[in-house]
Amino acid sequence: MADERGEDKVVATNRKARHLYHVLETHEAGLVLLGPEVKSLRAGRANLVDAYARIRRGECILVNAHISPYDQAGRENPDPRRERKLLLHKPEIRRLQGKLNERGFTLVPLRLYFKQGRAKVELALVKGKRQVDKRETIRRREEERSLRRAVRRSGRG
Repeated sequence: MADERGEDKVVATNRKARHLYHVLETHEAGLVLLGPEVKSLRAGRANLVDAYARIRRGECILVNAHISPYDQAGRENPDPRRERKLLLHKPEIRRLQGKLNERGFTLVPLRLYFKQGRAKVELALVKGKRQVDKRETIRRREEERSLRRAVRRSGRG
């Protein structure tokens, strides 16, 4: 559900994804959910760690995303880690399928959010980083941090 400014209400983010992968492009996909899952998402109870998407029989499917059971649902709660269908246009799915057939590409969810009352997933087409790239990213982040610190200190003096 969007707040007063019309912004998206983010439920879960996959912070590790940007560290582990080079993000090449992103796509917004709808999510097919059951009632208790929607209520659980509105309560902010989801986890995207270890989640990924795959294309099977012309459909995009979110695998390993954890949506906690909704307490008031009783027996109607589905499996928290069940596979969920993602809603994308056919040409988009075909294009992504072509990319995924190339070596080293993966579809990873970056965030799960509500947009105009509908559950959405931001999917990223990614390529894995090598250990050298990860160290480079960490080094760059540390440099930026120390630079900001130095600028703040010089502003006080």
